[in-house]
Amino acid sequence: MMLLLLALLLCGFAGPVKKDRYYYEKKGEIVWEVPTAEKKIALTFDDGPYPPSTGAILDVLKTYEAKATFFVVGNRVERYAELVRREVAEGHEIANHTFNHTYFTKSSDPSRLNQEILRTEEQLQALNLDKPTLFRPPGGYYNEAMIRKVRAMGYTMILWSWHQDTKDWRKPGVGYIVDKVLNHARNGDIILFHDYVPGSMQTVEALKQILPELKQRGYRFVTVSELMQSSREMPIQSKD
Repeated sequence: MMLLLLALLLCGFAGPVKKDRYYYEKKGEIVWEVPTAEKKIALTFDDGPYPPSTGAILDVLKTYEAKATFFVVGNRVERYAELVRREVAEGHEIANHTFNHTYFTKSSDPSRLNQEILRTEEQLQALNLDKPTLFRPPGGYYNEAMIRKVRAMGYTMILWSWHQDTKDWRKPGVGYIVDKVLNHARNGDIILFHDYVPGSMQTVEALKQILPELKQRGYRFVTVSELMQSSREMPIQSKD
């Protein structure tokens, strides 16, 4: 028995592969961040567009020559198309975040995911925009079936750096958002913000402090796609 187990180990058949974050990062199936020696950070904004805050965020980004990636919700693209057009015109990246901000679990109908992604694509194509290449699942929920479906539809799944979840959707206070980002900033971060937080401009006010400070530290603010093109000079480390 021991000899058989040893043989299986040597042949790589010692049981199921542990499918943790390291597994998905190594295969390039999900991106949380991009290890790089370059001082680049990707700012991402979920759930918009939303008139009270998206325009104000764009104003701040323009002031500090920052580019960002907006993970848009299709039904809001339909209602606020002018904001999406502005995002593109100002050099930002548009990514898919489903049509209705639907949460998907293991028991969810895969065909519904397909519909949610396609309906958002259709709204963007109606604005004569290219099909996005990046997808972020609402809530960060994912499973094997979703990963396969998303890849088959031509998308890369993007999440965010675990240490850069600002939780701005909870309205935790401007100081909390600022400290969360500045105290943990490092090369290759993907920072999670939201431009749809009804009744709150905390994200906007926090950006007015975050961007000048990070720029002073020498960081450049790039889209997720540009960040992913950075050479991986630093190896991916297991998160175990």
